[in-house]
Amino acid sequence: MSSSLVSMIFDSFLETLVMVAISGGIGTVLGIPLGIILFVTDKKSFLPMPVLNVVLGAIVNALRSVPFIILLVAIIPFTRLVVGSSIGTAAAIVPLTISVAPFIARIVETSLREVDKGLVEAAQAMGATNLQIVTKVLLPEAMPGILAGLTIAVISLIGYSAMAGVVGGGGLGDLGIRYGYQRFMPEVMWPVVIVLIVLVQGLQSFGDRLVRKISHR
Repeated sequence: MSSSLVSMIFDSFLETLVMVAISGGIGTVLGIPLGIILFVTDKKSFLPMPVLNVVLGAIVNALRSVPFIILLVAIIPFTRLVVGSSIGTAAAIVPLTISVAPFIARIVETSLREVDKGLVEAAQAMGATNLQIVTKVLLPEAMPGILAGLTIAVISLIGYSAMAGVVGGGGLGDLGIRYGYQRFMPEVMWPVVIVLIVLVQGLQSFGDRLVRKISHR
């Protein structure tokens, strides 16, 4: 493998890490509160707000229903408005974030639903506020499930970031498409595939280890 090819793969790898890290971070910051709101405002929860719950749920479901490759193209005007361009690593972060945030929200909501309702009732009986119930009871109990879900979300982002290469989004996907597919250079495609496999395996192992550590506490 030539030094120029190694350099291209390394640069593309860093671009992929940047895309996944930033979009995953922003998506988590947006998705966790949204998931909490979806849970607590459910009609069977302790702070029912049916109208708000239905509206937010519809928005989340709508965003999750759009395949990423279509979303990527559909929001190009918005992407240009936010970052000034529709191509490159920065541009890819916008649709990646919009795609992963509602996914994380549903993960959080589902994890919170699995918490024993008796714990919530016990906290209410002791006079805990709604905020205390969320921060001291629900989130700690649901954390293993949330972390496992976040691992899946980040791995999904890696796949989405590769799709972003179709429109010049940068990263390993862009490198694989430009050289491995369009120019039919298997000596580029296979190293890209191997790097992606190693990256996914590493993230999955790290996530599993973190979940086991949290679960044993």
